Amino acid sequence: MPGTNLTRAEAEARAAIITSDSYEVELDLTTSERTFRSTSTVRFAATPGESTFIDLIAPAVLSITLNGQQLDPAEHFADSRIALPDLAAENELTVVADCAYMNTGEGLHRFVDPEDGEVYLYSQFEVADTRRVFAVFEQPDLKASFTFTVTAPDHWHVLSNSPSTKKPVEGTVLNAGVERGVARWSFSPTTRIPCYVTAIVAGPYHEVQGSVESNKGTLSANVYCRKALAEFLDADVILDDTQKGFSFYEEKFQMDYPFEKYDQIFVPEFNAGAMENAGCVTFLEDYVFRSKTAQARIERRTITVLHELAHMWFGDLVTMKWWNDLWLNESFAEFMSTLCAAEATQYSDAWVTFNSLEKSWAYRQDQLPSTHPIMAEIKDLEDVEVNFDGITYAKGASVLRQLVAYVGQDEFFAGVQEYFRKHHHSNAVLMDLLVELEAASGRDLAAWSDVWLQKAGVTTLRPVIEEDSNGDIAAFSIVQEVPAEWPTQRPHRIGIAGYDVVVGDDGRTALKRSVQAEVDIDGARTEIPEMVGVRRPALVLVNDGDLAYAKVRLDEVSLATAVQHVGAFADAMPRSMVLSAAWDMTRDGEMPARQFVDLVLGCIATEDQSTVVLSLLRQLDTALSLYTTPSESEAATASAAGTLWSLALAAEPGSDNQLQFVRAFASLASTGVQLDTLQAIIDGKVQLEGLPLDADLTWDLLIALAAGGRVGEVAIELQLTKDATASGQRRAATARAAIATPESKQATWDALVNAPEGEDMPNALQFAATGGFSRTHDTALLEPFVDPYFAMLRRIYADKTNEMATNLIEGLYPVELAGRVPDLQDKAAAWLADNADAHDALKRLVREGDDGVRRALQNQAADAAYEG
Repeated sequence: MPGTNLTRAEAEARAAIITSDSYEVELDLTTSERTFRSTSTVRFAATPGESTFIDLIAPAVLSITLNGQQLDPAEHFADSRIALPDLAAENELTVVADCAYMNTGEGLHRFVDPEDGEVYLYSQFEVADTRRVFAVFEQPDLKASFTFTVTAPDHWHVLSNSPSTKKPVEGTVLNAGVERGVARWSFSPTTRIPCYVTAIVAGPYHEVQGSVESNKGTLSANVYCRKALAEFLDADVILDDTQKGFSFYEEKFQMDYPFEKYDQIFVPEFNAGAMENAGCVTFLEDYVFRSKTAQARIERRTITVLHELAHMWFGDLVTMKWWNDLWLNESFAEFMSTLCAAEATQYSDAWVTFNSLEKSWAYRQDQLPSTHPIMAEIKDLEDVEVNFDGITYAKGASVLRQLVAYVGQDEFFAGVQEYFRKHHHSNAVLMDLLVELEAASGRDLAAWSDVWLQKAGVTTLRPVIEEDSNGDIAAFSIVQEVPAEWPTQRPHRIGIAGYDVVVGDDGRTALKRSVQAEVDIDGARTEIPEMVGVRRPALVLVNDGDLAYAKVRLDEVSLATAVQHVGAFADAMPRSMVLSAAWDMTRDGEMPARQFVDLVLGCIATEDQSTVVLSLLRQLDTALSLYTTPSESEAATASAAGTLWSLALAAEPGSDNQLQFVRAFASLASTGVQLDTLQAIIDGKVQLEGLPLDADLTWDLLIALAAGGRVGEVAIELQLTKDATASGQRRAATARAAIATPESKQATWDALVNAPEGEDMPNALQFAATGGFSRTHDTALLEPFVDPYFAMLRRIYADKTNEMATNLIEGLYPVELAGRVPDLQDKAAAWLADNADAHDALKRLVREGDDGVRRALQNQAADAAYEG
C-alpha cells in the first residue's frame, strides 16, 4: 500500500494521462476546533477511458462527484487517494471532506495564542501537504489556476495568493470565548502555479499596510504578525529589504514580478525559515525580534526575505518538473539572495557571511555518507523530504557562483532571462536552463554539468610549496584530493594570494596581500608557475576570494601565521576563509580540537562580522563537546567558558560581540563559580553595561542553570509566569528538558517518544524539548536512552509526520556519547543490518547520525596528542 507516499513513476504516469486546468476550493473554518469543511471542484482534461487518482488526506470524505456521477467514498477513498475511474476527455470532480487541523507545521496548522486564546492558522504545503486541505493532484508539474473561498470569523484577516473581497454571511461562531460574526472571503483566480505554493493564512493577525514599486506599478505589500508581537514588528525594515529585492530582481531577470500582491506573514510554530507561497510568503515568527538579538540574525532575515522573493520567479513562475530538480528552485534563490544582499543592501559583505555559514553547511553535508549530486535522484516523496539540505541550498548556490564567474554575469543573466521567457507559468528541467546559458555564453556546459551538478563530493585543494635557500618559492603546486566514494577531479578557477605580516607606524600588526595570481587548476596536481620566484609569504591562501567550491588547506607555515595573526587581516573575506580552512582541518582530524579552540578564543574579540562570530562560537561548542578527547573535555570547556566571560566583560558595552559572548559563556558554563555568575546576572547582582536582561537572555541563562543542575521545575515555572507567551512556553520546554536529573530526562523522553495517541506535543514544543534533552554537562544522564533510541526508530518514522519524525530521529541521535559509549557505532550497524527493509530516507538519517559519531571519534583521537 502507498500510504502517503507517491513515487516519481506514479507521478509521471498520471501526468501522461491528465492535464489539470483549475481548482475552486471552498474552506469553512467555522465548523469545529479539530476539523474544517473542504469542498474542491477540479477541472481537468484526460485520455478518455483511462483511470487515475487524486490525493487527499482527511478524517472523512463526505461525497465524491465525478462528471455528475456519485462515487461511494467507502469504495473509492483509501490510503490518501481517491480513485477516479473511466475518465472523459474533459472532467469535473467535486470532493467534499472534513479535513483536520494540524499541530505539526504541515497542512493547515492551528495555533492558540496562550496570551489571549485567539486562534491563528496558516498553511504549509511543500512538499506534499496540500492534500491535507483539499483534494489535489499533488505533484509540481500539474500546475493549475486556483480560486479560493474562505468562511471564517469576521474579525480575522484571511489571506491567500490573490486579492480578495469580504462579505458578511449569516451565523455566529464562538472564538476565544467571544461570539463573533462570520464573513466570507472570495479570492480572485491565480495564474497557473504548482499546488504546493498555494496558501491560506487566517486569524486576527496584526496588519501593517505597505506597498512596493514594481515595473507593473504600485503593488500591495502588507506585513503581518500575531497581535502579541505587534510592538516588535519592524515592518519598515522588512519593506525596505523587499523593495530593494523587487528592483534588483526585475532588472536582472527582465521579467516583471508575476503576481498581483506581495504579503509577508510572520507565523507561529513554523518549521522552517520561510515558505515561498506565491504572493503570500510565510516566515518563522522568530524573525520578529522581541529581545536584543545578534546582527547575524537581522542579516539572516534580510537574506531570507530576498530568498523567498527570488522564488517568485525561480519555483513559482517557472517550476521544476519533478523534485530531482529542486535545486533549480533552492540553489538559485540562495545564490540570488546573497548576490542581491551584497549588491543592493547594507550587507555588502554578504559573501563573507555565505562563506562562513552556507559553505560550511555545504561542506559538512557533502562529506556525509548520504551526500548526493546537486541534481539528486528522487524516486519518491520520502526521498525529497530529506533533500532540503546543504547540497540543494548551499552547494548549489556555491556552484552557481562559480558558473557566473565562468560564463560572465551579463551572459548568465541573459540566459536566465530567456529561460523565463520560454518557460513562464510552466515547468522546466536542467537541460532547459543549460540550453539558454550555452546560447548566451557561447560555452559548452555539458562537461561542467556532469562534474558539478551530477556528481557528488567535495574536493580538497592543498598547496605544496618548496623554498630555495634564499627563502623564495622554488616550486608551487596545488594537489586536488578527492574522496574515494566520489573520485571526481573537477576544474577550478581560483585565486591564490600571499599575505605578509606588516607592522604599521602605530605599532599595530596587519596581514597584507603581497602577491596574487588567478589560475586554472584541473586534475590531481597542477603546477603554478605564477607563484614561483617570489618571496615566500607568511601565509598562502588558496581560493582567495572564495569563488571555488572546495575545501582548502593551510600549509604548516601558513597555519602557524594564522594561529598568531588571523585577526590582523584588514579584509573580512580572507580572514573568514582562513578560519573556515582551520575548521575544515579540525573536522577532518588534521588540526587538534583544542588548537582550534585556542585559535578562536585568540581572535574572536576583534572579529567584526556578526555571522562569523556566530559561526565560530557554534564551531567552538562542537569542538569542545564532540571533538576534544573526553579526558580533557571538561577542563577545556571550563577554560573556554572562563575566557568567554572575560571577553564579554572587556567587550564594548551594548555591542554585538558582548551579547554573543555572554550567550556562549552561558552555554558552556559548568563550574560552580561560572554557574554562580549566571545566577548573579539573573538576580541583578552582576550587571553588564549596555546588555539588558530581557526575556530571551533570561531564558538562555536559566536553561544553562538547568543543564548545570542548579535549578529545576520551580524556577522554570516562576520565569514562565513572567513570560507567559508562546515564546516563553517554547523556552520553558527547552529548560525542562535540560534539567539535570534522571527523572527529568526520562519524563522528557516519554513526552517526546512515548506520548499516548492524541497527546503529542505541537511541533514547536517538540523541537524545543528535543534541543534541551541533550543539554547536559553529565553525559551519563543520556546513556540509558541509547538502546531505546534504536528501538523506537521504525515506530516513530511510521507513526509521525515527516517533520516531526525527522526532528526526533536527528535531534535525539546520541552523538554526544561518542567516546563515552564504546559500542555506539556497533549498535547503529546492528540496527542497519536488522532493518535493511526500512525506507532509504530513514536509513539515511541513521547513517548520518552514525557518521557524526565516527567523525567525533576520529577527531578525539587527533586531539589526544595535543600538548597545547
